[in-house]
Amino acid sequence: MLRKLGQLVLKSLVLLLIFLSAALLAMRFAIHGREVRVPKLMGLTPSAAERAANADGLILSVESRFYSPDVPQGRIVSQMPPPNAAVRRGWKILVAESLGPQRAAVPNLVGQSEHAASINLRRRGLEVGNVAILHLDGAAPQTVVAQDPPANAQNLASPKVDLVVSPADNGQSYVMPSFVGKPVADAVPALERAGLIAGNGLGSAARAKSVKAAKPLSGTVTKQIPAAGKKVSAGTTVYFDVKK
Repeated sequence: MLRKLGQLVLKSLVLLLIFLSAALLAMRFAIHGREVRVPKLMGLTPSAAERAANADGLILSVESRFYSPDVPQGRIVSQMPPPNAAVRRGWKILVAESLGPQRAAVPNLVGQSEHAASINLRRRGLEVGNVAILHLDGAAPQTVVAQDPPANAQNLASPKVDLVVSPADNGQSYVMPSFVGKPVADAVPALERAGLIAGNGLGSAARAKSVKAAKPLSGTVTKQIPAAGKKVSAGTTVYFDVKK
């Protein structure tokens, strides 16, 4: 009886091992069965490359365009993943399209508005790349103050030109100092030297009149608007309360 029971248990274990082996083999086949090899797409047109990718269950995405002296315009110049890489079906293949050799000359965009620079580039088959904002004294608001690559650059890799543009408010700015407790005769000239305007009739005309009458401005500043620490731009009018 015990012998028969042992044989039954042994047969059951053998059957279990066979079942597990078959399950593992089926799982491995299923996993690898979903894998495909990436075809070589370089040198093809985007439409032909898309057909080749779709035939293997892959998705094609044209991510960028580059100049190339070797690959004709309108052909795939690079791809990722590379040819023959093992990927799963449904994987996205990123490719770049060749623009052929560089033909467009990079124009000088410095001093132009961002809108005008964009039009100027598009007319030459170029594109606006990254745009950074930089305050630069003396530059007109919202104009290009620098570009990369520079004008007339040769051997470009990309048709994109990065721009540095001055902000809409590019006027010179200051942090308002405190004039409270100081003689108004000293405060007003300091304002005007910084490009600010003295309100309350204390400006240049009033000072000239007081000098002519030999009665210089007098009194102490007790309050100011804008207050100390405020950011102001050139041409801002500053008002003082003055105690005689």
